[in-house]
Amino acid sequence: MSSLSAPSRPSLYLDLIRWNRPAGSYLLLWPTLSALWLASGGFPGWHLLAVFTLGTVLMRSAGCCVNDVADRHFDRHVKRTAERPVTRGAISARAALAFGAVLAFTAFLLVLTTNLPTVLWSVAALAVTLIYPYTKRFFSMPQAVLGVAFSFGIPMAFSAVRGEVPAVAWALLLGNLFWVLAYDTEYAMVDRDDDLKIGIRTSAITLGRFDVAAVMAFYAAYLAVWGAIGERLGMGVTYFVGITAGVALASWHYTLIRDRSREGCFRAFRLNHWVGLVVFAGVVADAMLRSAP
Repeated sequence: MSSLSAPSRPSLYLDLIRWNRPAGSYLLLWPTLSALWLASGGFPGWHLLAVFTLGTVLMRSAGCCVNDVADRHFDRHVKRTAERPVTRGAISARAALAFGAVLAFTAFLLVLTTNLPTVLWSVAALAVTLIYPYTKRFFSMPQAVLGVAFSFGIPMAFSAVRGEVPAVAWALLLGNLFWVLAYDTEYAMVDRDDDLKIGIRTSAITLGRFDVAAVMAFYAAYLAVWGAIGERLGMGVTYFVGITAGVALASWHYTLIRDRSREGCFRAFRLNHWVGLVVFAGVVADAMLRSAP
């Protein structure tokens, strides 16, 4: 009976990369695609769209493998993560790292179809991805490192389109970093009690009673920076409709996290990709209007 109920090897690996929880991929994808459209002044072409969409999914999956191996001794003490495949021993650390390496190498093969500057930036992006899980041991705001990792698709997109990374790309990265700080602090608020017991450092612990105010400030900074960049680039009204929709969604998230309940904070995190989606929709809509005859 137990052999019939045991999960298959493929399902274990799908669980490892959070295949049934794609919100993390969306959080990476929307700002990356927004950057592709902004760098191209419109539709970037099917080749770059495929490279960055598939590459985003592959690198997020590889990051899950590395993160679960790095945190496997901590995760067993956290209610939400105790049953992850590596943590409970269903997949060995070596097998998880090997699978992550295959995923990352596949993403690298995709990047090789772009240009040399983008290939070089991809190496830097991989380095930040590998470093992030270990920063929880000594850095009081590891979410900031994650913010860099989750925003690196922006300069890579500009590099792939233009062969260089202009100042506007770094400004977009900075703004997006604030968004990552917002949603990953919400995520950290879910596990704060467990993290305090096991000694992991997170922004939720560092910010303490100012956590909710800080999350809202991070949202405001993200949307203000992207709004200012849109103004500088001469974006039209549809772009700012997207920004305004993002403000509305962020305001709604305040109602979810203000009492700091696990359920509310986790729901806010899971639904965060809608903030990025409405901003991306504004970018696309503006480009379509500009190209209309």
